[in-house]
Amino acid sequence: MVAHLRRTRNYKLRVRGIVTAVLPDAITREIDIEAPPEVVWSIVTEARHLAGWFSDEAEIDLRPGGAMLLTWHGHGAYRASVETVEPPVTFAFRWVLRDGQDPVPGGSTLVVMTLTPTGGGTHLQVVESGFSDLSWPEHERASYADQNASGWIRELDELRAYAVRVTGSTHVQ
Repeated sequence: MVAHLRRTRNYKLRVRGIVTAVLPDAITREIDIEAPPEVVWSIVTEARHLAGWFSDEAEIDLRPGGAMLLTWHGHGAYRASVETVEPPVTFAFRWVLRDGQDPVPGGSTLVVMTLTPTGGGTHLQVVESGFSDLSWPEHERASYADQNASGWIRELDELRAYAVRVTGSTHVQ
């Protein structure tokens, strides 16, 4: 007998003929950047840098409770709220990518960025959580989690390229 392992994305589960979305509560992405934590901190917390890798335009009041506005041309402007500012280690914000909605618990997700020094730079971990707490229909929550999971891969690739431009380093891991 030969068994074959099929690699599929586990976003849907078929149970007795019904297709049910499998909803993760958190997305975790990590990258290593050859730049000191203080430089990476600036890249992930300053409006001029956020607009260089994350959004097209950014406004941020960098303090707990401070407002953020992230604008993507052609997609809209989305509000966020700063939750945690612990330089140069932890930055967290709550956001929702739906027009006109405020980032409140039950209607938004929490993004926590943790910077850890490494021998050659900084390890950045991004965890976005709270998808299962969203007060939306399950299929909308699952779609949102899927979009954000893919989005963080793209965005962190852009952050890596941006860090090279900012630091002049060609050895970003």
